[in-house]
Amino acid sequence: MKTKSLKIFVVEDDEWYNRFLVHNLSLNPDYEIFSFENGKSCLEKLYLHPDVITLDYRLPDMKGLDVLKQVKEANEDIQVILISEQDDINVAVDLLKHGAYDYIVKSRNIRERLLLTINNIRKEARLKAEIKTLRKEVGQKYSLPNTLIGNSPATQKIFGLIEKATRTNITVSITGETGTGKELVAKAIHYNSERAKKPFVAVNMAAIPKDLAESELFGHEKGAFTGATARRIGKFEEANSGTLFLDEVAEMDMALQAKLLRALQEKEVVRIGSNQTLKINCRIIIATNKNLLDEVKKGNFRQDLYYRLYGLPIEIPPLRERGNDVILLAKNFIAVFCKENKLEQKNLSPSASQKLLAYPFPGNVRELKSLIELAVTLSDEKEIKAEHLLLEDSRSLKELFAEEMTLREYNLCIVQKLMEKYNNKTKIVAEKLGIGVATVYRMLKED
Repeated sequence: MKTKSLKIFVVEDDEWYNRFLVHNLSLNPDYEIFSFENGKSCLEKLYLHPDVITLDYRLPDMKGLDVLKQVKEANEDIQVILISEQDDINVAVDLLKHGAYDYIVKSRNIRERLLLTINNIRKEARLKAEIKTLRKEVGQKYSLPNTLIGNSPATQKIFGLIEKATRTNITVSITGETGTGKELVAKAIHYNSERAKKPFVAVNMAAIPKDLAESELFGHEKGAFTGATARRIGKFEEANSGTLFLDEVAEMDMALQAKLLRALQEKEVVRIGSNQTLKINCRIIIATNKNLLDEVKKGNFRQDLYYRLYGLPIEIPPLRERGNDVILLAKNFIAVFCKENKLEQKNLSPSASQKLLAYPFPGNVRELKSLIELAVTLSDEKEIKAEHLLLEDSRSLKELFAEEMTLREYNLCIVQKLMEKYNNKTKIVAEKLGIGVATVYRMLKED
């Protein structure tokens, strides 16, 4: 793919040095060079959308700082490199504060430094473009039609609440059983709100050791405690201007709850080991599989924090209460898994559909996704049949889809299940999984 040319403005009133800069930059065929002898003529041509401007600090008609300010007001994405005869650190700092990308002292040996700076600008521009593309893709992934699949009344109600949540910055509290898609709903709210281009930061409070939870949320200074070898910003700072998603919030201890309440009330945090308050502006979305009001009554959760976090409540029903949604979800998981693995698209047989509808799905949507992916892998036909859905032993399934399992344990469960299904015929199991017989033997031996 051909590299996009870089448009560079050279603004220099010294005729010889102007030609010197233009000559050196023109040696790169990907650079499109425009030359100007004063600030006014440069500013009049900003409609050409330059990528980089090399700017003399002293011009006959205006100061380089004034040109810099007007360039940044017109388009902050234009990178300005100031070039000056003065080796003055105070001037350089002032220019950098006003948005200059670099400050280079004028000399005849400037070529290498200048080209290196422009090359760095180009790399950063590519990175920004990639980030912009990724954000667009993520936004599309979490658009409302792609977030929750289903047409049951329960699902449609959730759609309505998500749409309401995207219109304001109200705190949202999401409840539901494990595996129902609470984080997915949180991301849908974020990526369809005005904060979509800002960070979405997720924290699972149940997964953080209690003695590290405060540091995780609020950050710490170097030397604040044993092991704090460097400053670390907390999740509140990381999510500034965006959304902070606190999953399993009911697992926080009372001391941390008090500090969280203060942070939310004052809209500021203090890193451990610091006296400086840091203003924060992030939307809060929480999730839990517990009833927070019951936790308040039990004395496990602060009542004042409960009312601060309640906001707009969204309850996600378990999959067993969503009727035919299970079939729509299953078909979607089949299509996605086949596409990602470059497999021929498969259909769901009527018998398989009936089997799915009759199953209670204790692991909810997460369990359904894993079951479908396994069924697609096991099926050698164009159709997924009931026999490909390994739902017979609910105990084994709970083990198979337990969140705490390692990948090795997960794979071993699959092998053991297939060995039972095919009467310990190792060759058949190996063929079904697309692995060698020796691999099957080794996995079973390691058990």
